[in-house]
Amino acid sequence: MKQPLSRRGMLRGMGTAIGLPMLEAMLPPFATASAPEPARLIIVYAPSGKIMQHWTPAATGSAFELPRTLKPLERHRDQVLVLSGLADNNGNSLGDGSGDHARAASSYLTGVHPRKTEGSDIRCGISMDQIAANHMAPTVRVPSLEITCEDSRQLGSCDSYSCVYQSISWKSATQPLPPEMNPRVVFERLFGDLSLTPSQRETRRSVLDLTLGETRKLTRELGGSDRRKLDEYLTSIREVETRMEKSEPAPKGAVAPAGIPPSYREHARLMFELSVLAFASNSTRMITFMLAREGGVQTYPEAGVPEAHHSCTHHMGRPELIEKVAKVNEFHMDQFAYFLDRMKGTPDGDGTLLDHTVAVYGASIGDPNVHDHNNLPTLVVGGKGRIRGGRHVRYPKNTPVANLHLSLLDMAGVPLEKLGDSTGRLELLADL
Repeated sequence: MKQPLSRRGMLRGMGTAIGLPMLEAMLPPFATASAPEPARLIIVYAPSGKIMQHWTPAATGSAFELPRTLKPLERHRDQVLVLSGLADNNGNSLGDGSGDHARAASSYLTGVHPRKTEGSDIRCGISMDQIAANHMAPTVRVPSLEITCEDSRQLGSCDSYSCVYQSISWKSATQPLPPEMNPRVVFERLFGDLSLTPSQRETRRSVLDLTLGETRKLTRELGGSDRRKLDEYLTSIREVETRMEKSEPAPKGAVAPAGIPPSYREHARLMFELSVLAFASNSTRMITFMLAREGGVQTYPEAGVPEAHHSCTHHMGRPELIEKVAKVNEFHMDQFAYFLDRMKGTPDGDGTLLDHTVAVYGASIGDPNVHDHNNLPTLVVGGKGRIRGGRHVRYPKNTPVANLHLSLLDMAGVPLEKLGDSTGRLELLADL
């Protein structure tokens, strides 16, 4: 009897290893669906606060309207779970004075109050994504991806803390993991060889060129449905390569460095495309994506906001600034909705990538004008069978957001008794 194709199979070439999507040929004989696996996880961090009246639904339960900021998610409503009442107490000063943005980032996934320092004696805690990554490492090529669309400063002082506290991912209490903003670097980490020079990559044309022989051999062994699925997957890889090529080298006079699209929308969507490919290829099962850094200088002319987002968030009640922040909040959500579209449109086993992934969209600041860490904007999407969407659930005031993260680790098959300041699991996520 023919052995099933390995889920960890690769198309290999010189300096290239392309993971395979889920194929029928990977199933045991007579199986009709893939064996259930722990959920993939992605944390999308949208910094510097929200205009909460445009975020929070007026009603709880399933009979609610999506407010302005969440409107781009209308087509995914049945898989969207809105959570209110969660808090990140360790983002508060707790006697340390200023520095809400630095504390917001570093405490969000750790549940730990960072040591206030502008020097090298940093200390925080291991973040939930890295706990998951350590558990998943034996089954994937890349334990975790940390990505962003704004340069993550790692030197000097940021918001009266060392700039390294701008990272949401922490491998240990003293080792933050700065996110990568260059799509080419992320792509090469997933499929290629970072040691290649730009001229070598240009000669190569495509990672697919190096695996052509293995691809042809595999295709001959697959059934019609699997051949179509493999072709669509490899076409997606080539389309991402093409989009990256259009961004490098940077046009003369461009502000963005080589490899970074000058358009934020294109940059974010390219990073989301890479996230889809990372999950589809089983290269990783854990991603953190900072849409920008806390207290950063990112501007959004495409959304009608040429000023730095962070400066607008200190709006002092001025309607024109509140409107600018609302526009950025909605623009970020548009990009997230694009990601959900791509995930939902990508087959995976007996469902879609979105069915088998739990996506969290949120951050550690609610109302930006007062740096509120006690009512966090939080969405959980996807996770069929693990999450029941189409609802707004309100938790008791100051329920630790670490309780959510502890529950997410359960879904990823990672047993853990406590995370940071967690007080237990978050109930009502499935509520089936």
